Amino acid sequence: MLTVGALVALRELGLSVLVTGPREALETEISWVHTTELPDPSGYIGRTDLVLTNGLWMSDVSSAAFVRSCYEAGATGIVFGLLESAPKAPPALIEACREENLLLLQLPIEVPFTAVTQAAADIRAADRQAPLITSLRRADAFADALAADEGAEGVLRVLRKEDHGLPLALVDRTGTLLAAAGAQLTEGECAVAARALSRKPPPLELVLDSGTATLLPVGAIGRPDAALLCLLPVGALSEHQQGALSQASHFMALEMARRQAVRASEERFAHELTDMIVSGVGSAADITRRLAAFGLDTGAGALAVLVISGRTAATMSELSDATRSALSDRGVPAMIASGSQDIIIICTWRQQTETLLDWCRHLADDLSAYRPLIATADPAKTVASLRTAMLEARRTSQVLARVSHDFNVACLTDLPTYHLLLSKAEPQLLQHLTSILAPLRQYDDRHAGSALETTLRTFFEHQGSPTATARAMHLHINSLYRRLDRIRAVTGRDLSTLQGRLDLLLALEANTFLDL
Repeated sequence: MLTVGALVALRELGLSVLVTGPREALETEISWVHTTELPDPSGYIGRTDLVLTNGLWMSDVSSAAFVRSCYEAGATGIVFGLLESAPKAPPALIEACREENLLLLQLPIEVPFTAVTQAAADIRAADRQAPLITSLRRADAFADALAADEGAEGVLRVLRKEDHGLPLALVDRTGTLLAAAGAQLTEGECAVAARALSRKPPPLELVLDSGTATLLPVGAIGRPDAALLCLLPVGALSEHQQGALSQASHFMALEMARRQAVRASEERFAHELTDMIVSGVGSAADITRRLAAFGLDTGAGALAVLVISGRTAATMSELSDATRSALSDRGVPAMIASGSQDIIIICTWRQQTETLLDWCRHLADDLSAYRPLIATADPAKTVASLRTAMLEARRTSQVLARVSHDFNVACLTDLPTYHLLLSKAEPQLLQHLTSILAPLRQYDDRHAGSALETTLRTFFEHQGSPTATARAMHLHINSLYRRLDRIRAVTGRDLSTLQGRLDLLLALEANTFLDL
């Protein structure tokens, strides 16, 4: 920092203090050094300038007047440069500076003012270079950590070492703690950070159970991938520390991009594998080799297939990340392939078959923030039986989405019997059953507000109770009965009979299966 004390400390300048001025005068940062011989330099002196003069103004104005103008302009002090004609500082100048309590320095005859100006420039340049040099050194350390495959943990360690033990953590959009250095976050605090990332823009600070934390988004501005947290409020961080955190967030973005690239490669590999299994084109040996790449040992037990979908606005990518994290916490290696509607998981299963559903329910609890639906099938004892298990789990998932108000974890045999039968029906039979609804839909198209198909669906959702159906649709009971009569007239099926109800129920469910 450019201070009077820094200039006095330079032996080559030979500056000596004649009047000390205020207590903090030597340590106060000066804006610049200003040479002047004007009788009244106040219009040219900036606040905290250091004034350099040889006293040529003495023939025009008194020392008291000159010092007064410098003081009122806000000068930090005066440097009097000695001349052969003035080998000592004038006593009147010394006295005037004491009266105004203004710092006064003396410069030897052999040292020109340009030497003082050059010294000030050197100090200012060093001040400006120091942060840059520090930043470059820190950047090298960050880059070395990433190159050594130390990842986010390595970047946080470098940052913590550079900046005196700052408590740091990195949390992704799913609330997963990716890395930490000197900080301990609870699951609840990680969840708070994840929710903050979804805000636009994310907040600068977060209030956690452990105190206020500074948050820096990592990744894209519009949709950051993670939050770099420093468990101190912004006001407690120096400008240097804030700059270091910002720099670290950029390197974290590189690490997140690397992770995403690796994840994308794994996803492509996983999709290829699921396509091979479903299509039946892959040999058992090839599938076994590909499963091994995901850490799955087909010789160590059966293979469980799970299909997971969510009922929130979260993307499949976010649900996939959360699932991957949950399985990792359980120490379960898995192949995970995320699609537009669901996620397919294959993992080794060494326990009893009947315990799989309970295990899936615990997994659903771990993913409760996403309100997941988890469909599965009996574990495949061989690679050859994986196709059957995967097709069954996917079919169960598609049906489960229709009946998820009853349960959120199931295998195909848990579903209603007619679902099981319809899931195995030929498309021609499904189309025949669906044709029962055609007159109903044509009537609704011709008569605005008739809502016969909606009424029929609501009727079955309320177990065929006219009272409950009328209440749910905000209809008078007589209005509902008129609609039920109209359904009978249009479709030829009477809802007051078991056969009529069964035909119309199967028609609605068959339509669901044709849409899958």
